[in-house]
Amino acid sequence: MKPAGRNRELAASKNELKDRTEDTKMTLQITPLHDRVLVRRWEEKESIRGGIIIPDTAKEKPQEGEVMAVGAGKLEKGQRIPVDVKVGDRILFGKYTGSDIRIDDQDYLILREEEILARLSGAAKAASGKK
Repeated sequence: MKPAGRNRELAASKNELKDRTEDTKMTLQITPLHDRVLVRRWEEKESIRGGIIIPDTAKEKPQEGEVMAVGAGKLEKGQRIPVDVKVGDRILFGKYTGSDIRIDDQDYLILREEEILARLSGAAKAASGKK
């Protein structure tokens, strides 16, 4: 029974991701300039441990997100240097980096490429989803 339950969880998370990306494709009309990246924070699922519910104001913002839009790249000595991440990549960024913005009732973060700490691979994405 456990494998079937896990398959349902994976299918539900895939559907959630599909819904998220379809929503943003339809409404998001923003292109960052130069080496900036538009990121949507990856919200952690709320878990209650020991009967204590932590209010939203006391929770830390996640440091993981999905790249929603990418600028053309940095200009150095007349040459354009492309950005290393692409739309759909899952990334890690610093706690106090970037600028928070709100578009169509969605919260986003605009940050420079140099503020991105890491790009998560497929194995890391699966591991971080198990929390």
